[in-house]
Amino acid sequence: MEKIRRALLPVFVFAKIDTRRLFRDKMAIFFVFLFPLIFLFIFGGIFGRDADVSFNVALLNQSETEFAKTFAENAEENEVLEVKEDITTREEADEAMTQSQIDAIVVLPEEFGVVQPGQTFPSGALEIVYSESNSQSGQTLASIMQCVLEGVNEELVGEATQPFTVDAQASGKEGLSSFDYLFPGLLGFTILGMGLFGPTTVFPRMKQRGVLRRYHTTSLKVWQFVLGNVLSNSVGALLAVAFMIIVALNVPFFNLNFQGNIFELALVVILGACVIFGFGLAIGGWAKNENQAAPLSNLISFPMMFLSGTFFPRFLMPEWLQAISGFLPLTPFIDGTRMIMVEGRHLVDITPQLGMLAAWGIIIYLIAFKVFRWE
Repeated sequence: MEKIRRALLPVFVFAKIDTRRLFRDKMAIFFVFLFPLIFLFIFGGIFGRDADVSFNVALLNQSETEFAKTFAENAEENEVLEVKEDITTREEADEAMTQSQIDAIVVLPEEFGVVQPGQTFPSGALEIVYSESNSQSGQTLASIMQCVLEGVNEELVGEATQPFTVDAQASGKEGLSSFDYLFPGLLGFTILGMGLFGPTTVFPRMKQRGVLRRYHTTSLKVWQFVLGNVLSNSVGALLAVAFMIIVALNVPFFNLNFQGNIFELALVVILGACVIFGFGLAIGGWAKNENQAAPLSNLISFPMMFLSGTFFPRFLMPEWLQAISGFLPLTPFIDGTRMIMVEGRHLVDITPQLGMLAAWGIIIYLIAFKVFRWE
């Protein structure tokens, strides 16, 4: 036990030193806490309020009548409706609405357009399903569709009878707003900046100043130095993420819909911070100076920054690009934090994301220890 305590003592000493250095460095404070906040306000200003002039919907035609078929075709050509043609089932539609990919689900039931006994004209009730958090858009869409059907009714039977009606109902689920979906990506951007650009700048600079060479002359082991830096980076990541969440929850402009468990989120943040830090450690530990480190860090960071869902949703990409981006190390972190934060999932629900992060962690730290050099 005493031997273990002695081995871990340098780890905690370095973690303490690095954490203190973070709060003494004004530039580091800016890039860790304030720089991500700038992006939070920029993208929050863009996506934090509902300014849609059209509605993204899933159109599910369950009727086999000719009237329903014609109605669906006309709806797809309507400029107010952006029909997602790749969504064909109710399960897919519910999932898309939960993730804010669509505003509502328009359902044409089996009896829609059927001529009932004793009638000479078709009738039916069009159903509109919307999420609890997007009720304003759902009710607005219902009003628009009601006006459309009133025009159909007048052409069929005049104003006295209303054979076609609209039945609008909430799905009972809290869907994501555009900002809710974007926010975990901003957390990913914060983790990326701390874990990748921090060590790729600091370690080469310490080599040039001879600091790491002096460490190497002591009994300090590589794993002790690395683990101390990993701990300090994890503490900084938790503080930065907590700061952004507090701002997003308390500024009415954002209205972040936080539904998850804070402790489970903290575990995912720590794991993600450790993995991304491994990339910075591999580059910073190998590079002799910043001129070597900068191109490599940019080469690694740019694909993750633009393909992992940091600034815009991955579902907007082509399917082949979604498949490729799913293997980037930042993607499972962003997906996992989103599922916990705003979908109310638990760690057991994000096992694939955790497994992907763990696999990347093992790979990158094996590489980092292999290429690390003190000078």
